[in-house]
Amino acid sequence: MSSKRKAPQAKARTVPSVLGWRFAFVLLSLAAVFSALVARAAWLQVVEPDMLVSQGDMRSLRVEADTVLRGMILDRNGEELAVSVPVEAIWADPKVVIERHAAADERRWHALAEILRLTPAQLQNRIGTNPQRRFVYLQRQVNPAVVDYVKKLKIPGIYFRQESRRYYPAGEVTAQLLGFTNVDDVGVEGIEKRFDELLTGTAGRKVFRKDAKGREIEVLERAQARAPDNLQLSIDQRIQSITYRELKKAVLSHGATSGSAIVVDVHSGEVLAMVNSPSFNPNNRGNAPAYLFRNRAITDTFEPGSTMKPLAVLSALEFGAASLNSTVDTAPGYMRIGGSWVRDANNYKELGLTGIIQKSSNIGVSKLVLSMPHEHVLSLYGNMGLGIDTGIGLQGESSGMLSHRRRWSDFERATLSFGYGLSVTAAQLARVYATMANGGISRPLTILKHGETGVGEQVLDRRHAAAMLEMMEANIMPGGTATRAQVKGYRVGGKTGTARKAVAGGYGEDYVASFAGVGPVSEPRLACVVVINEPAGDFYHGGEIAAPVFANIMGATMQLLNLTPDASSQPMLSAVAGGRNAG
Repeated sequence: MSSKRKAPQAKARTVPSVLGWRFAFVLLSLAAVFSALVARAAWLQVVEPDMLVSQGDMRSLRVEADTVLRGMILDRNGEELAVSVPVEAIWADPKVVIERHAAADERRWHALAEILRLTPAQLQNRIGTNPQRRFVYLQRQVNPAVVDYVKKLKIPGIYFRQESRRYYPAGEVTAQLLGFTNVDDVGVEGIEKRFDELLTGTAGRKVFRKDAKGREIEVLERAQARAPDNLQLSIDQRIQSITYRELKKAVLSHGATSGSAIVVDVHSGEVLAMVNSPSFNPNNRGNAPAYLFRNRAITDTFEPGSTMKPLAVLSALEFGAASLNSTVDTAPGYMRIGGSWVRDANNYKELGLTGIIQKSSNIGVSKLVLSMPHEHVLSLYGNMGLGIDTGIGLQGESSGMLSHRRRWSDFERATLSFGYGLSVTAAQLARVYATMANGGISRPLTILKHGETGVGEQVLDRRHAAAMLEMMEANIMPGGTATRAQVKGYRVGGKTGTARKAVAGGYGEDYVASFAGVGPVSEPRLACVVVINEPAGDFYHGGEIAAPVFANIMGATMQLLNLTPDASSQPMLSAVAGGRNAG
């Protein structure tokens, strides 16, 4: 049997074929993904790296700052006039409050609203409904009792932070002078604003990086804290309190709209007291009207009236139009000048210079001023400190008004001699009288103890300045216009002022009563000015309502400073105070 063998089959030849479409799609997809990742990485790390850096910093970078309290304001004896006390602010993190449903606990939520003097709805509106917000103040400068109460409520998302609050121990006595700070402890009025930079320190700051466990691993920046400076004023708090008490009493008893008083050391120009009434409580000024914040002693101007008569007499002495022995005929007590009348209260007939001051003669000073060029009078007024700042450097100070125009009518020159046609502040008037008391040496005023007052300028002959002090002393003696300005045990001198207030088209029926004086006359140390604005009732003359305030302030101040009583000492120029004074 024969068998037929099968011929072996040849293997199919395999030839490489084109890639399958599925495989190609996968490769292209992977390449696209990796390309996008590379591009994104390049974009984030090379072109726009700030976002990643900020994200990383938010997780690891921390800043710590020290709290620096505002510097203290002290009086000349070191008594505290303004201090900063540590307090806390209550704030909320809206995201935490919303996520943890803090408002759902009605008992705690209502208690929080009540202690913050809000309704629950108002509290909810203040926090808001936006979880992206992370910080909102609920109340600033909270007293410790409220903070302790809120802490015990343990409401999620309610936190506390340290801050400071300004406190003024003297309250309304120093309110307008010191001013106050805002809720961020920045000075916005008075001394606080003028010396804000000096009183504000710089908090210490440390920037560091921490790891995931909160450990400090790197300090990137460190700045040392700069302590604020304390500020020592020339003010004597004892004198300030006395001056405010006497001024407030006079303003209230005479129904005046306002008043100001200032006491100055004539040798240094240091302001020992500067007060205004009405005042306000700087520790709780929520309902105080803004006009009470004004320091009227340096901002408000007025026509000084007869307090200018000593300058008119000094102008005549300095120019040579009169001597210490001169007399002026004031009869018959009235005089027509350029179509207008100038009058005295009585017919004083012939008066010496002391008599002109003692009787406050408008006729006398008018004749003296009309006997010399008006340029000389204006020059002396300017040299004494009128029409310019006092040098005190406080915000809002007015320079008053002293016109230097070339043409003056005779009547305008006459009225200038008895205090009309110009305006001054209480501080300017105090500087004028301090110059007369200081032997004719004019110095700028300063509110700082040992402040830079500069070298004084001799603007008056010393003999004339000394003579004027005794003329003003005669004014408080029997027969003068200011007998109520006498101070028991001390020789003082001064001049009253009673001026109508200007209104549109002329002068109204309101008055400004003032008194400016110095003491002790034998060895002058103090100048004091009292201004009472718009007194009501039948009493409105400076000698009636401002002079007694001066007497009370000066008497207490000279005793506080332990000045030697000089009432028994002899006048420096007794001849000037002789029989020529009476008319």
